[in-house]
Amino acid sequence: MPLSNMDFEFYESEDPIWNPALMTIPIPGIRKMVNLASTMEDVIHLSIGQPDLPTPQNVINAGVEALQRGQTGYTMDAGLPELLESLAIYYGERYQRTLSPDNIMVTTGATEALYLALTAVSAPGRHFIVPDPAFMLYSPLIRMNGGEVTEIPTRAENNHQLDPQEVIDAIEPHTYGIVLNSPSNPTGTVYPRETLEAIVEEAAYRGIQIISDEVYDHLIYDGKTYPSVLSCCSDLDHVMVVSSFSKTYSMAGMRIGWLIGSQGAIKKLRRYHMFTTTVANTPFQWAGVAALHGGNEFINHMLKEYTARRDRLVELVDQTPHMTGYVPEGAFYLFPSLPEGANGTNIALRLLKETGVCTIPGETFGSSCSNSLRLSYSTSMENIEKAFERIIPWMEQQDFD
Repeated sequence: MPLSNMDFEFYESEDPIWNPALMTIPIPGIRKMVNLASTMEDVIHLSIGQPDLPTPQNVINAGVEALQRGQTGYTMDAGLPELLESLAIYYGERYQRTLSPDNIMVTTGATEALYLALTAVSAPGRHFIVPDPAFMLYSPLIRMNGGEVTEIPTRAENNHQLDPQEVIDAIEPHTYGIVLNSPSNPTGTVYPRETLEAIVEEAAYRGIQIISDEVYDHLIYDGKTYPSVLSCCSDLDHVMVVSSFSKTYSMAGMRIGWLIGSQGAIKKLRRYHMFTTTVANTPFQWAGVAALHGGNEFINHMLKEYTARRDRLVELVDQTPHMTGYVPEGAFYLFPSLPEGANGTNIALRLLKETGVCTIPGETFGSSCSNSLRLSYSTSMENIEKAFERIIPWMEQQDFD
């Protein structure tokens, strides 16, 4: 099926009223694909990046009870004291380091935390290092503030692992920040402790800020221990760690995230936070307290479910012509590559139009992976099976020579 010009219209027309910096922000490929899919019938989504499991009942109950108690006003700007205290205890126990509530700020989802961290550090003439592929938020926010970005490419044949020496070699005199994301969206890659330690140590020596996106930190498979940046740094002076309840407890729409850093950094960012969203959602901060005190039953169930889906998806990708896969160690994504030179956006659009399977093109996540697709297994096993009943015969008919 031929593609129309509309299929490639990623940008809105320029208008002199708007700040030119807005033109550095691409229209997300995720939104483009999902919007197109919404106009079609019988679509199977391997595109959605949020948990499909129901939110734990104790979390829902806590949010409802907070509403019924009249907990609908503002909290302190740093967040609900009970949540800050619970997060400090939780992270302190998990990573065997002393944290206080003054090291934490609650935000409107991890997105606001990332926005605050990246835009507070980036400025004209400042250089940042970002993995490629990576979550689409990082580089545009840096460039929107005049910063420069060097992207470090990773490959499916190497499980999209980040080479710490490549990161270190990319450091320049005007480098101010390094962005890390493990487990990764879109690849599901988990960086080993040695990688993190090498990068964190070099960054600390040079006075470079590490901004670590760890929203998938509980989606770690095969019984492995998660090496957070928090467990790899001697102090928090050059480290900011971002996470949220969205993926861990299926609370994406509740919009409760946080940022962990030095007390000095949190003090500065609290003032900035007051000029963005002011405070996070109050009733759902109480829901977050309940999540942290509710035990691991939900997380264990989620890991068992996603492990089975991951294993089956890896098998199906291996059976699919023209796709090169690997075994992701975390999150709920697989980022297989297509033959060199293949146009992943073209393939994703044709795959959607001709088979009704919605995936996300690789160029959504970086410039080095235009021949890739992101597949999400945050959907049922039945949907995964049905999707590949369509994908495999379709791919068998393709000629990439």
